[in-house]
Amino acid sequence: MIAPNKTQQKLHYQHSLPNQMVTAVVVVDEALAVQYVNPAAEALLVKSFSKLQNTQLFDIFVNQPISKHRLEQVLRSGQEFSDSDVVIELTEGTKVTTELTASSVVFDRAPHVLLEFKRIDQQKQISAEAFQQQQWESARDLIKGLAHEIKNPLGGLRGAAQLLHREITDEQKEYTQMIIEQADRLTNLVDRLLGPNQLPNMQMLNIHTVLESVFKLVSLSNEKQISIERDYDPSIPELIFDPDKLQQAVLNIVNNAIQVLDENGKLVLRTRAASNKTINGKRIKLCAQISIIDNGPGIPSHIQDTLFYPMVSGRANGTGLGLSISQTLINQHQGKLSCHSQPGMTEFVILIPFKSE
Repeated sequence: MIAPNKTQQKLHYQHSLPNQMVTAVVVVDEALAVQYVNPAAEALLVKSFSKLQNTQLFDIFVNQPISKHRLEQVLRSGQEFSDSDVVIELTEGTKVTTELTASSVVFDRAPHVLLEFKRIDQQKQISAEAFQQQQWESARDLIKGLAHEIKNPLGGLRGAAQLLHREITDEQKEYTQMIIEQADRLTNLVDRLLGPNQLPNMQMLNIHTVLESVFKLVSLSNEKQISIERDYDPSIPELIFDPDKLQQAVLNIVNNAIQVLDENGKLVLRTRAASNKTINGKRIKLCAQISIIDNGPGIPSHIQDTLFYPMVSGRANGTGLGLSISQTLINQHQGKLSCHSQPGMTEFVILIPFKSE
């Protein structure tokens, strides 16, 4: 067997290395027609090289993520450029955020432009979720500290009012009774702010038992006759969770949705098995996914980032505690609660790992 010479080795690396890259590589000629894409680019653009070859670059995208003038400048001057947060839209509603680098290369003695697209939307999402989780935990710690500081003087105030209640005349007791009732109301509010304080009672169960309980509870009080659809994956195996706490978490979300829906409203309870999800910075191989989807007006954009903070509500008469409590309950399961909302479609997603990793 004859060993390859250095020239053959060089050609081998030049042809094979781009195919191993996770960065999407696209090469266009002087007419900005596609002449080469590596497998990563095929995956990004959801098209094979045979379909992309000789296609005009700007015919691939729904939007125009790159300036044609800048690419022509690269061909003329040979000077490369880079852009961050370049959003490419492939089909309606399918958008990918990338870092883009455009550089000049020569093939067959003709100038070409080599485009490198590096996906950053997943990293940005993970960073944003980690920041929101940190902010939520900070808000929870702050409220816990304030709640304990409030409960101590409230207890003293109520005790003093009770003692005074015994000493005064019946005509005056309505005032001390009012003080006691308001102290009790504030204590109840503080307890709700602190959230669940009992450890979860973990059991190995089918997750659909909880969703069926929620479905029955909601159906019995469905005065608006909202359409409630169940879309379950029966193949999901049993997992460990506290049925009461998970039911409360799901019910809080469902009740919030029902309150904003009208008679034409639709609610979907969906389950799926999800793989390779990131929960609190950890990569989880397999978890159960519960989706609560409605076709309501959506959540105002200005509160979406703080939606799970205590006392944040999109409704005028809302307390802002339901979703915060749901977040706490899901966290007790080492899970994750997230929300994606726009007018006409709001989806809350609960992820619970099949086992602690």
